[in-house]
Amino acid sequence: MGSMSTIDVIILGTGAAGLTAALAAHEAGAEVALIERFDRIGGTSAVSGGVIWVANNPPMQRAGLADGREEALAYFRALDHGDLIDETLEAFVDSGPEALAFLESIDALSVSVLTGYPDYYLDRSGAKPGGGRALDHDLFALGELGDWAARIYAIEEPKPMMLRETPLGGGTGVVEPEEMARRIANDERGFGQAMVARLLKACLDRKIEPMLNIETRELLREHGRIVGISAFHEGEGLELRARQGVVIATGGFEWDQEMRQAFLRGPMDAPASPPTARGEGLALAMSRGAKLGNMTQAWWAPTLVVPDMPWADGNTRAMPVLIERTVPHSVMVNRAGERFCNEAANYSALAGAFHAFDPQSYDYPNLPAWLIFDQTYADRYPIGPRLPGQPVPAWVERAGFVEALADKLGIDATALGTTLARFNRAAENGEDPDFQRGTSAYDHFYGDRTRSGAAVTLGAIRQAPFYAVRIEMGLLGTNGGPRTDGQARILGHDDQPIRGLFGAGNAIACPTGGIYAGAGGTLGPALAFGYIAGRSAAQRGNG
Repeated sequence: MGSMSTIDVIILGTGAAGLTAALAAHEAGAEVALIERFDRIGGTSAVSGGVIWVANNPPMQRAGLADGREEALAYFRALDHGDLIDETLEAFVDSGPEALAFLESIDALSVSVLTGYPDYYLDRSGAKPGGGRALDHDLFALGELGDWAARIYAIEEPKPMMLRETPLGGGTGVVEPEEMARRIANDERGFGQAMVARLLKACLDRKIEPMLNIETRELLREHGRIVGISAFHEGEGLELRARQGVVIATGGFEWDQEMRQAFLRGPMDAPASPPTARGEGLALAMSRGAKLGNMTQAWWAPTLVVPDMPWADGNTRAMPVLIERTVPHSVMVNRAGERFCNEAANYSALAGAFHAFDPQSYDYPNLPAWLIFDQTYADRYPIGPRLPGQPVPAWVERAGFVEALADKLGIDATALGTTLARFNRAAENGEDPDFQRGTSAYDHFYGDRTRSGAAVTLGAIRQAPFYAVRIEMGLLGTNGGPRTDGQARILGHDDQPIRGLFGAGNAIACPTGGIYAGAGGTLGPALAFGYIAGRSAAQRGNG
C-alpha cells in the first residue's frame, strides 16, 4: 500500500459486523477497503458461540414458525427501562430478516433454527417459549479459505461441532466417531469460527482482502465530512481516503481499563472476549463529536478464569459460566456463604445480582462468588474447558469436608453448611422456595435434560470431595458507543448525522439498548446494522 490511496468505503474491523458491512457495501456497488488493527480476523465474533437472534428470520419462515414485527417490538418494549430508541430498534427488527436473507443469497451465511431454544424473558408479551429466533451455524470446511484460515482468531482451537449438537445448544454432545473423524480430516468448524470463516470466504470471493496490522489514529474530516483515515502500518504512516464513507465496526471497549472504569455501571474483572476489544472505534468517534448512548451497559455474563489457557498475547482468559451453574449438584454462594440468586437465570440479567451494592459495608457482597459442587457433579458435568471423566483441574479448590472447603475459601463454615443443608432439602423436594430455580423453561434449557421436572437443574450436594471455583463478573462484550439513526449513521451531539461516518456491532450504542433478548442477542443486531451501515455508506446515505 502506498502512503495515500482512495477507495469508496472504508470498513474498520473484521468481526461479524465489519465483514457484513463490507459485503453489503460491495454488493451495492462500492469499492471497499476492510481494515483490521490486529494480525487476526474475527475478534469476539470468532470466539463466540455464533448464535444469531433475529425475529421472523428466514429459517423460521421456511419452517412455518409464526412470528412478526409487532410481536418482536412488543417483546422488547415489555423489557424497556428507558434505553430503547424507537428508530434504531425498529430498524433492527425490520432489517434483521432482510440482512440474513442477503447473506444467505451470496453464500455468506448458512444457518438453522436452534430447535427449542426459548427467548430469555418468557413472562413478557411477544416472547417465544418454543424458540425459533435463535439460529446456529452449519459446519464450514476451513480448506476453502486457503492460507487465510490461519488468520481467524483462535482458529488453532478446533470446534468441529455445531452448537446444536452440544449441551449448550440442547444436544447430547455426542457425535458418531466416524463422522467426527471425517470432520477433523476435513477441518470442518462450527460456532463463531464457521460464521467468520463463511463471511470471510464471501469477502475473498469478491476480492475484498482484509488489510491487517493497520492502526487507525484519526478520522480525516474536510468541510464537515469524514473523508478517510490516517493510520500506521509497520511504523509507516499512511492515509486512506473514502469517497463515500467510513464504517466503524471495531468492537467494544472492555479491554481498556480506563474506559470501563469511566463508563460501566459496576465492577467487571474478567471479560470473556479476546483482548482485541480496546475501544479504538469509540475513541475515534468521540474525537469527531459523536453522541454516546448505552455506555453503562454490556452483554454481561458470570465468568471463571482459566489460568492454564491464557490468550495468545498472555492476557488472562475467562470463560462464560452457563452449564456449570444450571446443572444439578451445584450452587453459587457469596463471600458470606449464602445464595443470592437463581443460579440458572439468564447470564446477562444475573449482572444485577452481582452488582448489588451494600451501603453498610460499602462493598459488593456478591463479588467474587463461588460455585460449589460435589463429586456427583464432577463425574457427570463439565467445568470450564474440562469435560466429564477428565481430571478436575488444579485451579479448582477441593476438600473432603464442607468445613475444610469453607476454610480454603475464607467463608464462614457454619454459614456455608447451613446454605447447603437448605439447598439440599429444596433439591429433594423438587422446588426452590428462595429463588425459584427450575420454574422457568429457560432454567431447564442448560440443565440435565435426562432428568425430569425441577431435577433438571436441582440436585443435592452431598458426595465428597467437595469443589469450588471462583466466579467473577464478566461480559461477552460492551454494547455502548456512538448513537446512530436507523440508517446506521453516527450522530453528533446535535442529533444530526456526522456526514460520512457509520457504525455497527459492539462499537455503537446497541439498537436493543441493554436488552439481551435471547441467545444470539449480540450478533443479531451486529449483522443487521453491519448490513445497514454497508448499504448506507455505499449509497452515500448521509449526504
